[in-house]
Amino acid sequence: MTVFLLLPSLLFLLVVFVGPLFRYAWLSFHADSVMTGLIAIPNGGANWLRLVQDQRYWQDLGQTLRFAGVSVGLELFLALIIALLLDQRWRGRDLVRTLALIPWALPTTVMALGWRWIFNTPYGPIDYFTNLVGIGSLNILGDPNLTWMATVWADVWKTTPFAALILLAGLQTIPVDLYEAVRLEGGNPLICLRRITLPLLRPYILLALLFRLAQAFGVFDLIQVLTGGGPASSTESVALYAYWNALRFLDFGYSSTVIMGSFLLISVICLIAWIGLQILIPTHSESRGVIKS
Repeated sequence: MTVFLLLPSLLFLLVVFVGPLFRYAWLSFHADSVMTGLIAIPNGGANWLRLVQDQRYWQDLGQTLRFAGVSVGLELFLALIIALLLDQRWRGRDLVRTLALIPWALPTTVMALGWRWIFNTPYGPIDYFTNLVGIGSLNILGDPNLTWMATVWADVWKTTPFAALILLAGLQTIPVDLYEAVRLEGGNPLICLRRITLPLLRPYILLALLFRLAQAFGVFDLIQVLTGGGPASSTESVALYAYWNALRFLDFGYSSTVIMGSFLLISVICLIAWIGLQILIPTHSESRGVIKS
């Protein structure tokens, strides 16, 4: 009976996700560009050989991994703090919960345009303030060392509420009796966090981690609107590179190869992250001995 109930969702995933993925995989072994008259012609895996030798792809891949690693790490850390605060009882909590979702509710393009104005030189408020105090212009969107940090900050600002919402849902499933039992045994808040909260929150942390890794690795609209991949391609992501190849150079075969190579890589990264999380955070059953003691 359960299978029949899940059948519509499975069919939807098959059409929306699996179908295009197989299409990309098939197209990655074909030349399909203006040189072939936009007709897919088998090329014996030449696209994959080109991908291995493509220095720009590996540069963009490194930049994307740096962006995803730093932004997701900061988001999970901040999301845990925010979720713990919002799980407590205090006046105005419901209002703050609602306001905290505003960054996530904003369209990414609108949010990116806002941050582009904030980081603008010389008309943005940050540049105005730095000139006012005598620091001078920072040229945030013109300095590669600052631009990638600006993209990380914009992404963290927008998506931290999403991760916090997932963790908050997990916190509300933890029985209060467990905390009371630890306190009766003389446990402090740190022990409660390490031995109850984090172990029981692990499935939700994993869910937020995998969601955000996949989203951050496929970042496109934020980079396109905020920096356009610049300066000097220093913030160009893999998704943006695939976009350039497909819609600017009309090389659909190689663009599909970039997409498939990135998909395989993010799958491996998510698997490694899942295994690492299992090792770093013990299960609740492994923590019972400490709680009882």
